[in-house]
Amino acid sequence: MKNYIRIAVILTTFLIAAVAPCLAAEQKAVFAGGCFWGVEAVFEHVKGAVAVRSGYSGGTSKSANYEDVSGGTTGHAESVEVRFDPAKVSYIQLLNIFFAVAHDPTEVNRQGPDHGTQYRSVIFYANADQQRSAKAFIDALDSSKALDKPVATQVVPLVAFYAAEEHHQNYLKNNPDDSYIVHNDLPKLTALKRKFPELYRADPAP
Repeated sequence: MKNYIRIAVILTTFLIAAVAPCLAAEQKAVFAGGCFWGVEAVFEHVKGAVAVRSGYSGGTSKSANYEDVSGGTTGHAESVEVRFDPAKVSYIQLLNIFFAVAHDPTEVNRQGPDHGTQYRSVIFYANADQQRSAKAFIDALDSSKALDKPVATQVVPLVAFYAAEEHHQNYLKNNPDDSYIVHNDLPKLTALKRKFPELYRADPAP
């Protein structure tokens, strides 16, 4: 991503200013940023991630499946749920990875070769602290002018998360030679290891 060094400086300042993470129970974060395969794989390789799974959030129906969501009519976005240990990785650090590695936050309703509202950029906040952190993070990023375009990421409450079908789970791990994975998602893992070496782990979370 362009201007990463400048972004890193801005976000490091934000991290220092942020309240220290609660060292209590396991927490949950949900992100959407294009095809869930790559976003899932990135967070699976983050130290402190306890479990990561692909799914669907943001729609109005009380269920979701790949066929319906892919049609772009349900309102859902392909999403990833990250259960994490805040003593090992903070929510702010997850946000940093989401914006700097997992996807391009300036794209509207698309990521790479994928187009449609189901591929939009979203942070689904689970509580008021996550909402404040996400909005402050985006404001700091936009104010810095570090990106070529404004951040398009939506910040909305998490209403429900529906797990995707089993063959979509751990997709990169199970299909490392898939041409889509090779061209679109393996570079994200390379970027994670390079930009966040202190948070990268070789063995993915479940």
